[in-house]
Amino acid sequence: MKIPSPLTCLSLLLLAASAAAAFPQSAAPAQPPTLPHPSQTMVVVGSAVPTPLAESPLSVLVLPVEAKSLTLATPLDLLREDSSISLEQRGAGGAQSDLVMRGGTFEQTLVLLNGFRINDSQSAHHNLDLPIPLEAMDSIQILHGAGSTLYGADALSGVADFVTAAPSASSLRLRSGGGSFNGVEASLEAALARKTNAVRLTASHNSSDGFIADRDYRNQDASLEDWIPSRLGMADILVAVSDRSFGANQFYGPYDSWERTKGWFASVRQELGPKAVAAFGYRRHTDEFILERNGPFHYENNHMDGSWQASLRQTVSVAKASLVLLGLESDGDSIQSFNVTEGADSLALGIHARNRGAGYVDLDLRPVHSRWNLTAGMREELFSGGPESAFAPHLAGSLRLPHDVKLRANGGYGFRLPTYTDLYYSDPTTIGNAKLKAESAWTGDAGVDWAPSSRFSATLTGFYSRQHDAIDYVRTNSAVPWMAANLSGLRFLGVESSLTWLPVKGQKVRVAWTALSGAQDALHGLQSEYVFNYPVQNVHASWTAAVGRAVTLTNSVQIVQRYQKSVYPVWNALATHEGGRFHPYLRLDNLANTGYQEIVGVAMPGRTIYGGVSLTIGR
Repeated sequence: MKIPSPLTCLSLLLLAASAAAAFPQSAAPAQPPTLPHPSQTMVVVGSAVPTPLAESPLSVLVLPVEAKSLTLATPLDLLREDSSISLEQRGAGGAQSDLVMRGGTFEQTLVLLNGFRINDSQSAHHNLDLPIPLEAMDSIQILHGAGSTLYGADALSGVADFVTAAPSASSLRLRSGGGSFNGVEASLEAALARKTNAVRLTASHNSSDGFIADRDYRNQDASLEDWIPSRLGMADILVAVSDRSFGANQFYGPYDSWERTKGWFASVRQELGPKAVAAFGYRRHTDEFILERNGPFHYENNHMDGSWQASLRQTVSVAKASLVLLGLESDGDSIQSFNVTEGADSLALGIHARNRGAGYVDLDLRPVHSRWNLTAGMREELFSGGPESAFAPHLAGSLRLPHDVKLRANGGYGFRLPTYTDLYYSDPTTIGNAKLKAESAWTGDAGVDWAPSSRFSATLTGFYSRQHDAIDYVRTNSAVPWMAANLSGLRFLGVESSLTWLPVKGQKVRVAWTALSGAQDALHGLQSEYVFNYPVQNVHASWTAAVGRAVTLTNSVQIVQRYQKSVYPVWNALATHEGGRFHPYLRLDNLANTGYQEIVGVAMPGRTIYGGVSLTIGR
């Protein structure tokens, strides 16, 4: 498919806006962007109980998904609004992406689904292999900094929780679209809301022939979630499946590789009265990898890993507005891994299993009629094999001043166990290390939030991280394989900021900027595969405008400079029509046709255009 020029793309965008504005005047008027007051936005990530954002002492960002579903190709696109997040994508469509926060590696961010762990024990490259479609999500909540006290392993540099919510009304929504490189996208969402219970069924598909050879992809997801009340309290039951296959040209080295991952996830969360919750989840994930897709002989890996998790939480009131959270958790993971080399079967990662158990306590002090709060907690986690235990404390507090100013500070400890790939994987380009130690980090931040009106808000945060035994892959020169190793002496110092402004009715401007400085004195002349891939400057700016009765136009620009790399900008634009039952949309990505790489050696797509329509039946 021929890619249109920037002028053609802009003409199409204006044409879509004009056509959408000409829809019948009976269409519902567009809702202009508004800034909800921090007291109206509830935070669940990093908190013992849902807490108003205005009272949270943490550096937290809440990104609503439902209102932006037409503007997103995948839920990962929304994460780019957080300038402290660096997405390292290996292609379009969300086929495989890594999430990096505050300079940490992609393995140091914990990914949750409704509080359940999604991080993959085989390889952290699959941490964002989300089992549910975009249409099933309500919001993404992001915690900056260590979160191991409440969530355990992997939460060194941050936590991203993909949150669902029960539908408030019965409806049916269908979406279909297509675009560049024979791209196809389709989705279904059916919601039933009754007084006794609520159910949501979602399914999605996106595929493309790829913008270059061996970069095709096909992604399919489906989920069913049921909210059932009882005398004990609300039960939330979720079942989800996913199937992703993609050409992996240059992903892991100079090979035309191919990969397919499949997974399913099931969870149940049961309230036990107003102050206790029991939860259980299970995730199974398979990964089939062929090193040379078109070679005469293939090197094939087949990995099957499973993980389970169970938890019990109890809150105890200690004053009118203060409480103590008590928690017990247990989880385990296992893997069965084989490879085929020129027809001979053998063990790849092998057959392994490990378990963990933890107990934690979190004190949340919120004195009545006081402008301050304080949160302190600690966790002790025990391991079967490897290090005997890990102790993870944290302390955070905030002070609300006049004129809607909030000061906050937070410090904590995070840790991570090596994945099975880190420990045991071996191929012509990479060699694992079974003697790797668990990595850890102390992090801290302090900042100020200011929200003087419904038209303006701003945040400014300084942060620091010091890592110990960080896991990376190193080598002496490009002629030898990468070797897994522990590194010490990694430190990061940075500042993150954001500004949101409504200059006039129906318009919203948002700018986020993060600057990062790292001190990497642990390599001693060795080459690093991951430690030096962080952005030293990351800016995301967007402008949203409501046009006419139901049309919304959005322009966004991301400017990134990675460590010792050139600056590159990526410009995206889109138009949507929100009135009535039919909702057409036009999405233009990388309008300037920037050539760039988020992973060294893996080219990203140039200019692409997608369009389609969504049909909504019901409220």
